[in-house]
Amino acid sequence: MDNSEDKGAAAPPLANPAPLGLAAFALTTFCLSMFNSGVIGDSALEAEVLPLALFYGGLAQFAAGLLEFKRGNTFGLTAFTSYGAFWMAFAGYVKFVVPGLDPAHTHVATGLFLIAWFIFTLYMTVAATTLDKATLAVFAALTLTFLFLALGAFCESTALTRIGGWLGLLTAFLAWYASFAGVVNETRGRKIIPVG
Repeated sequence: MDNSEDKGAAAPPLANPAPLGLAAFALTTFCLSMFNSGVIGDSALEAEVLPLALFYGGLAQFAAGLLEFKRGNTFGLTAFTSYGAFWMAFAGYVKFVVPGLDPAHTHVATGLFLIAWFIFTLYMTVAATTLDKATLAVFAALTLTFLFLALGAFCESTALTRIGGWLGLLTAFLAWYASFAGVVNETRGRKIIPVG
């Protein structure tokens, strides 16, 4: 087969997976934070977060990270695959691990889970200082979210957890904004929505 005609043809550009990853992260974070903040008080409804954590926050975001690998974006690869894995791990933790834990010590396990993600997010925030301000804002807010949720778990403090929940809502809206900007700017072929 002669491929001589194809040698001069440029490969089509890869789509930007970041808006998908940010949207998946934002929506799942928003739903969980509605419970953490106390905006929705019926904890029985919190189970609706698990399918989102598995399929949108988890699987879709993980896929976005793999697509960032294809584009050669180390930050996007690390962020999206990690937070996609976070959401899948969160769903597994809540569904399969928490029911088997001693209720007197569950707060310690949850605090450890969250403080580890705080550490990861903190150094990703340092890396994000070289990126646009919208991305940096998402990571800065997420760092504080994980910190307050971890402290709330360790201290068994509803007040600290609620602060973490409100910070999570802020994080979700910042991530939605960054996703919105990415979709609009890519679709229009120019920067219309500012990201700083």
